[in-house]
Amino acid sequence: MVEKYYIPWVTEEDIKREKTRARELRGSQWWYKKRSAGVCYYCGKKVYPAEITMDHIVPIIRGGKSAKGNIVPACKDCNNRKKYLLPMEWQEYMKSLE
Repeated sequence: MVEKYYIPWVTEEDIKREKTRARELRGSQWWYKKRSAGVCYYCGKKVYPAEITMDHIVPIIRGGKSAKGNIVPACKDCNNRKKYLLPMEWQEYMKSLE
């Protein structure tokens, strides 16, 4: 399934670098504050802060960066369903569930 979303100009090195940046942000006060609110960016549900995951709005494999403007707190369910989708693709997916 990853192959479908593979962007040829995003190299393994780029992915590794962005994952390292994400790990650094995960340890920051900025992320602790985001996580402590315990609200999923996508579904709006209240979740225990320990169960919040870090999601890239534009996935790394699709060219997204590990920057504060591209990272949001998400419940595990939304994060697992979103996978490599772009925001527009995610909105279409959510509409299909209604």
